[in-house]
Amino acid sequence: MGKLAAGDKAPAFSLPDQDGKKVSLKDFAGKRVVVYFYPRDDTPGCTKEACQFNDNLRAFAKAKVQVLGISGDSAEKHRKFREKYGLTFPLLTDADHTVGEAYGAWGEKTLYGKKSIGVIRSTFLVAADGTIARPWYHVKADGHAAKVLGELET
Repeated sequence: MGKLAAGDKAPAFSLPDQDGKKVSLKDFAGKRVVVYFYPRDDTPGCTKEACQFNDNLRAFAKAKVQVLGISGDSAEKHRKFREKYGLTFPLLTDADHTVGEAYGAWGEKTLYGKKSIGVIRSTFLVAADGTIARPWYHVKADGHAAKVLGELET
């Protein structure tokens, strides 16, 4: 699957959260949602990104936007990650990367000159009508949550 662009229909998903409860994009119909894909729980960049989203949750809520984090990690790893850092938004498990692929957030990437297949750190603002309002690909973890928030306020 290629990259998504503004105006594309957001690919539907239904994934287990940190408690094993299914969370579907359609659960948020009529609301805006930030869906962000990250490589792994409890790694330096992913921790920074998750904590910054968490620190800004009040502002996201004020803008009436739900935040969802997605990685291939298990529910148990998500639970431990949330507990360790006091994260309060849902973390979803995309074990086979099908949702990541549908969003163009899984594929070939280059790190330190080496090519590999994996999560392409990406974020999507899904509009209330279920379309992509804004995609961000190959994002830098640090400062990204503030950047997304800044876009919401414009």
